[in-house]
Amino acid sequence: MPTAPQQPNRARVVWRTCLASSFRTALACTIVGAITLYGPATLQRQVAFPAFSYVTAILVVTDSTLGDTLHGCWLALYASVQSLGPAMLSLWLIGPDKLTNGTTALAVALGGLIVVLPESTHLTAKRIALGQIVIVYVVGFINGEQTEPIMHPVHVAASTAVGVLASVLALLLPYPSLACCEAKKNCKLLAENSSERLKFFVKALCAEDKAAASASISQAKLLSADATKLLQSIKRFQGSVKWEKLPFKFLRPYYMNSGEKLQDIEMALRGMEIALESTHSFPGRLMLDGDIKEGLLRLGDHISSTIKQAKSFLPGDSLTVPESNAEDILKFLQTLQKIPPTHQDLPSFFFLFCMKLLHSKPLPKPTTKNPVQKNGNRFSFKEVWNSCGLKSKRVMAAFKFSLSLGFAVLFGLIYNKPDGYWSGLSVAISFAAAREATFKVANIKAQGTVLGTVYGVIGCFLFERFLPIRFLSLIPWFLFTSFLRQSKMYGQAGGISAVIGAVLILGRKNFGPPSEFAIARIIETFIGLSCSIVVDILFQPTRASTLAKIELSKSLETLHVCIGSVSLQVSEASLVENQKKLKIHVNHLGKFIGEAEVEPNFWFLPFHNASYGKLLESLSKMVDLLLFGAHAIGFLEQESQKLQTSWKEAVNRLEGDLKLFNDSVGSLIKYLGKISLIKSLPILDKELEKNNISHDLEMGKSPCPNFFRVSGSDDEDDEMDKILNSFLQHSKEVVDIIHGIEGEKEIKSQILLSLSALGYCMKSLIRETRQIEEGIRELVQWENPSSLVNLHEISCKIHYSTKLSNVYDPRGNGRKIGQMLLEKKEILKTHSSIIMVVENDVDG
Repeated sequence: MPTAPQQPNRARVVWRTCLASSFRTALACTIVGAITLYGPATLQRQVAFPAFSYVTAILVVTDSTLGDTLHGCWLALYASVQSLGPAMLSLWLIGPDKLTNGTTALAVALGGLIVVLPESTHLTAKRIALGQIVIVYVVGFINGEQTEPIMHPVHVAASTAVGVLASVLALLLPYPSLACCEAKKNCKLLAENSSERLKFFVKALCAEDKAAASASISQAKLLSADATKLLQSIKRFQGSVKWEKLPFKFLRPYYMNSGEKLQDIEMALRGMEIALESTHSFPGRLMLDGDIKEGLLRLGDHISSTIKQAKSFLPGDSLTVPESNAEDILKFLQTLQKIPPTHQDLPSFFFLFCMKLLHSKPLPKPTTKNPVQKNGNRFSFKEVWNSCGLKSKRVMAAFKFSLSLGFAVLFGLIYNKPDGYWSGLSVAISFAAAREATFKVANIKAQGTVLGTVYGVIGCFLFERFLPIRFLSLIPWFLFTSFLRQSKMYGQAGGISAVIGAVLILGRKNFGPPSEFAIARIIETFIGLSCSIVVDILFQPTRASTLAKIELSKSLETLHVCIGSVSLQVSEASLVENQKKLKIHVNHLGKFIGEAEVEPNFWFLPFHNASYGKLLESLSKMVDLLLFGAHAIGFLEQESQKLQTSWKEAVNRLEGDLKLFNDSVGSLIKYLGKISLIKSLPILDKELEKNNISHDLEMGKSPCPNFFRVSGSDDEDDEMDKILNSFLQHSKEVVDIIHGIEGEKEIKSQILLSLSALGYCMKSLIRETRQIEEGIRELVQWENPSSLVNLHEISCKIHYSTKLSNVYDPRGNGRKIGQMLLEKKEILKTHSSIIMVVENDVDG
C-alpha cells in the first residue's frame, strides 16, 4: 500500500521546509547583526535603529523566495517614499521640540490613515511604512531638540535598507531560493499526487465489494489533503516568479500560469470523489460489463501516465492524449447507448463524465463582451471616488486602524516615554488588510511576544559576556518558531511575534538591562493590542457569528439565483459566472465561521459550530455540482450543433423538467434563506397576533406552497423523485431519436453522458438542499429552544410580516421599512426584533 510511507514523507517535508525557512531567517538576521554590531562606526551611526532593521528583515524574508525579496525591495522603497517624505517635511516645518504626547499621536494617526487608505498598496509596504512613521515621530519626540529633521528620517531609511539588503542576500546565499523552482517541484509532486488519486478512484469504482472501495476512497482522501496544500503553494509562488524574470532570463520557460490547468484536474478528481461517496453498492451495474470495466481501467492508466508526463505543466505540456490514440482509448464509451433506468446508476455515469472531462480538451472559453458604458462623457464623482479606492468601507477601516494606532502611541508615551514607540510599533507591523478574529489574533501575538522576550532574557542571562554566542543562541529559536508558524495554535502572527521578541534582545547591545527592557516591551505591546481590541469593539460591534448568519442568507440567495438559471437555453458562460459568485459567498461564509468558532461568547448564545459546518459542507458541494452541471450543458450545446431540428424539439420536454426542478428546489432555498435570518420566534408570534394573522394561518389560508419536509414523511422526496424520473425518461427519448447521422455512436454516447451527468447533479442538488433544510431547522431550534419549529409555518409568518405597514427601522429614527425601501431602493429584511436588518454592504 503506497500510503505506508506517507507519514514519514510528510514529516520529512515539514522538517525540510522549516529548516530552510529558519536558515534563511537566521542568515538575514546574522547579516543585520554583523552590520549593526561589527560594522564600521560610520555605518553604525547611519543605521541608528537596528531593531527596525531586524523587524524589516523578518517581515520580508519569512517564508519567502528570491522573487518575494526582490519584490520586497520595491515595496520598501515605495513605503519609504510614501512615509518618510511627508514625515521629513512635517518635522522640518513643526520642529521635533514642539511635539507633545497628543500632537505626536495625532501625527502618527494621520500618517497611518494616508498609508492605509489606498487599496492597491501591498500589505508588506503598508507595514513597513507604518513602522517608519511610528519611529520617525515618536523617537523624534522622545529625543526632542537632539533630533535632526532631515537626518532622522534618513537614518530610518538606512535602517530599513539594511533589513531589505540582508533579506536579499539571505535568499541568494549559498544558492538562490527561486520561486520558479519551488513551483516546478510542487507541480511535480501535485502531478504524482493527482495520478495516484486517479488510480485509487478508478480502483474504487471497479471494486468487487464495498469494503475494498471504501479502502481506496480513504487512501485517495488522505492524498487530497496534501494536494490542497500543494495547490495553494503553487498559486502563491506564481505571484513571485515574475520578479525573477529579469535577473534570470534563462529560466523564462518555467514562468507559466499553471493555475487553471491544475484547477481543472482537481475539479475533475473532486467530481469523481463526489460520485463515489454517493455510490451505495459495489460493483455498480455499469461495472458488471467487462468491456466497460476494462476500458475504464485502460483510460485511467493512460490519463495517469499523461498527467505524470506533464508534471512541470509548461506551456507546451498537454493534459490530453495524442489524437491518434484518442479514438481507441475512448472507444469503450460508445457502447453506452441507453440512459440509466434508475437513480442508483447515475453516480457511475457521472464518474465516466468526469473521466471524459479530464481526458478531453477543454471547451473554448467564451469571450464576455465589455458592458456598454452609458453617459460616457458625463463626469461622475462616484466613479472617480471608487477608482481611487475611497469606498466608505475602506475609509472606515482606515480610520479605525489609524485611531487604534494613535491611541497606542498616546498611551504608550504616557506610560513610558523612553520606550513609548513599542506600543505603536506592535500595532503597525501587525496591520492586516482583511478582517481578523480580533481576540484570537491579539492573544497569539501577546503569547508570541512573551515567549520570544522570555527566551531573549534567558539567553542574555546565560551568555551575558559573550555577544557572539548570545547571537548564535537564536538559531534553535528560529527553528522552533518555524514550527510555530506552521501550527494552527500560533500561525504566522504568533510565530513572527516570537521571532521578533527574541531578536530584539539577543541581537542588540546597549539597550539597558534585558529584564527591564523585556517588562517594558511586554507592557507596551499589551497597551497596543488593547487599543486595537477596544477600537475594534467600538467601531466593529457586529460579531463574527452574526456575520456568518448574514453571509449564510446571502449564500442561499445567490444559490437560489444559480438554481433558477439552470437551463439548456442558458449559455455555459452565464452558468459559470453565477457559480463563481456563489463560490465567493461560500468562501466568505467559511471565513466567518472560522472566526466565529474562536470568538468568545461572553453573554451571547454560543455559536453552533456543528450546524454551520454541515451547512458549509453542503454549500461547497453544491458549488462544485453547479459547475459540473454547467459543463454538461456546455457539452450538450456543443453536440447539439451537429444534430437536426427534431432533437431540438425534443429538448423542450427536458426544459419542462428543469423548470419544475427550478421551481421546487429554488423556492425551497429561497424560503430557507429568509428563515435563516430569524432571531426570535416568540416575538414574531406576538407581532402577528396583534394583526390577527395567526387566525388566518390556523384557518389554512397559507400564501406559501409547502416545499418543506415533514419529519418522518417522504412525500416531498417522492415529488422530487418524480421530477428526476421524468427527466431521465425524456432524456431517453432524446437519445433514442439520434440516428442516421455521421459519428452517431460517438455523439450519442457524449449526449448520454452529459444528460446523465446533469441528472446526477440535479439529484445531488436535491439531496444537499434537504441537508441544508435540516441544518436550518437545527439552527432555528438552537436559537429558540422553547419553541416547536415548523419551517413551513415560519415561512408563512415571514411572508405576512413583510407586508406589515407598522414595522419600523430598528436604528430608532422612526422611519418605516416601506419608506426606507423607497429611499434606498433595496430590500433590507423585515421585522426589527425578529429578523436582523442589515445592509447589503455589511463588512464588519
